[in-house]
Amino acid sequence: MSRATRGFRVSGKFFRAWLHPEIAESGRSMQAPGMKTIETGSTLRAELAKLPKPLVLVPTMGALHEGHLSLIRRARELAGPTGTVVVSIFVNPIQFDRASDLEGYPRPMEADLAVCEAEGVDVVFTPEVSSMYFPDRSITVLEQSLSQTLCGATRPGHFDGVCTVVLKLFLLSGCEIAVFGEKDYQQLAIIRRMVRDLNVPVEIVGGPTVREADGLAMSSRNVKLTAEQRADAPRIRKALLKASEALTKEEILQIASEEISASPLTRIDYLSLVDAETLQPVDDLNRPTVLATAVFYGDVRLIDNIQISAR
Repeated sequence: MSRATRGFRVSGKFFRAWLHPEIAESGRSMQAPGMKTIETGSTLRAELAKLPKPLVLVPTMGALHEGHLSLIRRARELAGPTGTVVVSIFVNPIQFDRASDLEGYPRPMEADLAVCEAEGVDVVFTPEVSSMYFPDRSITVLEQSLSQTLCGATRPGHFDGVCTVVLKLFLLSGCEIAVFGEKDYQQLAIIRRMVRDLNVPVEIVGGPTVREADGLAMSSRNVKLTAEQRADAPRIRKALLKASEALTKEEILQIASEEISASPLTRIDYLSLVDAETLQPVDDLNRPTVLATAVFYGDVRLIDNIQISAR
């Protein structure tokens, strides 16, 4: 293997003229066909330095579904026909608070690579844990405000792990733009705060939550639901929608709680109404708020949220 290709493999030929015939017709430049899959940070940095800007990153943990694809498509819009779209696929161990959740997280790598190629992704970064973290690592990015509520309250250290890996991905890729889903509203808010507080020169773009036909937010964890649980799970979205029409904080929380708890299959991890910017609990609705919840179906934890405008 030559020095120029060490660290990545070309996972097949994909001609951008097929996805973007208007480019071929207009004579505008296109990148060379073929998606590169890169496995080490040093190789990623070197290869991306050669590719055209803007460089748009979509960080994922794999098990890609239509929600992820919507983010990849948004990244392509932002990059334009001649920019570079990078997708990272890395199951980040330091953001898991349960060993069983980490061990059982789906890793369909070949299927994910095929999906990325079909979507016209230019580079996929698939590092091993040993490539991302030194055995004696001692530096972690700590978030001390926005992470104290919602998922952060019941998953200590989770968002420190998220911030650490995301900052590393920003540094390794040198991306100018990064796209995250709004389904995890807290994560998006925290990443934006990290970029603000640390003066990271990356624009953060949020992508709307993508849902199944019955309203259930798409998630890599949905496949772990039993048939009975899957049939019941759309009640989460229905509960949030119904509650969002109420006029007071107390009514909103009561309606959502009753609707979700009406099923014997559910267990609420948290249900909170928080300020849309600070993520702190609110007493009234005179500012934009977010009604967010995490619900267990057995061992499967599903999250969802709905934004509520100021009354």
